[in-house]
Amino acid sequence: MKPRIARPDDLCAIVAVTTTAYDPYTALLGAPPIPVTEDYKPRIERGEIWLLEEGAELAGLIVLERHPDHALIFSVAVAPAFQGRKLGIKLLDFAEDQARSWGVPEVRLYTNSRMERNIALYAAYGFRETGRRANPYRPGWVLVDMAKPVSKAA
Repeated sequence: MKPRIARPDDLCAIVAVTTTAYDPYTALLGAPPIPVTEDYKPRIERGEIWLLEEGAELAGLIVLERHPDHALIFSVAVAPAFQGRKLGIKLLDFAEDQARSWGVPEVRLYTNSRMERNIALYAAYGFRETGRRANPYRPGWVLVDMAKPVSKAA
């Protein structure tokens, strides 16, 4: 199962998987996380979304932005029916491969400080915390910035 670039006709499935994947955090945070409220149409047009499919079903996705000095993971979402199968790790591996192909030295991401399970997962994968900052769109929310150097060879 190798990720493929999203197409315009994938929009509804992207929104559905993102919403269900982040649903537990909506209760934790008291409002939907930013990826749930995102407009994915421009991101599809810019080629920033890759999908993991199992048969005809969307199992997971990653939203990855290319920047001059890094790749930024905006979102990783795995459909609840596919969670526990290490698809999130597969998507993180894909992000690192993309960053390497783009010739950038690191992959960055940010997450909500209250998403402790995600922070621990990213740390176990090799990301290190680089700072914390106020979320500019959600007063009272704190973002945790993390980065991981890209290894030279796959």
